[in-house]
Amino acid sequence: MKFLVTDIEFDFDDGNDGESYTLTFDEEIEIRDSALGVWEADDDNDLCDEITAATGWLIKNIYYEIQLK
Repeated sequence: MKFLVTDIEFDFDDGNDGESYTLTFDEEIEIRDSALGVWEADDDNDLCDEITAATGWLIKNIYYEIQLK
């Protein structure tokens, strides 16, 4: 399935590696923007896993549309 991610919010308070790291506002925007767009995944859980693996950040909220074509 293809998903169009229209908006996403990451948990920038805690990265996947457990280390504390403070991002600048511009870095947060860059990471968010990299996750927007079309992703291919089996389902919505797989979509979140794919984005988390690609960005290195856990997702708080995600908004998407399923692409039929």
